[in-house]
Amino acid sequence: MWSSEVNNMILNGILETLYMTLLSTAVGYLFGLPMGVLLAVFDKDGLKPNRAAYKVIDIIANIVRSIPFLILLILVIPLTKLIVGQSYGSSATVVPLVVAAIPFIARMVESSLKEVDYGVIEAARAMGANDFTIVVKVMILESRTSLITGATIAIGTILGYSAMAGTVGGGGLGDIAIRYGYYRYDSAIMIVTVVLLVVLVQVFQSVGMVVASRLDKRK
Repeated sequence: MWSSEVNNMILNGILETLYMTLLSTAVGYLFGLPMGVLLAVFDKDGLKPNRAAYKVIDIIANIVRSIPFLILLILVIPLTKLIVGQSYGSSATVVPLVVAAIPFIARMVESSLKEVDYGVIEAARAMGANDFTIVVKVMILESRTSLITGATIAIGTILGYSAMAGTVGGGGLGDIAIRYGYYRYDSAIMIVTVVLLVVLVQVFQSVGMVVASRLDKRK
């Protein structure tokens, strides 16, 4: 049996992982959702085709997404210190997680919005709806199932990133796995942390699929 100290450490690791994942996802969507909408709207087949604007956003998203997370985590240390005041711990990890999440979420949103039948958009336009109304009440509403599915994938990806941050003292279960499981050769802690990470991903996945299924008007 493990001591209460180890149990508390793992419990705190779970809470820190949830904190980093959920907060990063929320802030990521705050910026990633409008970025994805702009990508869909400015696309050559979008509501307001704008090649220059699309290209700028597209390049920014591609550059950030092409940087491996561990390298990105180190690159944004100055920004992390500016915002949080330190470069380690769960709160500090939220900053690079958000930076990594924004373009990923934007791409997910763009893909979901492009799935909307253009005939529905044309019908709304024929009824006098303006572009903002079409985006909010047609494109986002019609693609809500796909958006929820994308959010589920995003949460799982961000949770995986949070575990990677443990290699540089990012906090959470990843940090515990590295400091105690790897450096101290404690295979039991390593296995437990891995299992907990898998369970968390499965829980988020299951909840997301249930919500998406209930919002799917085709069923």
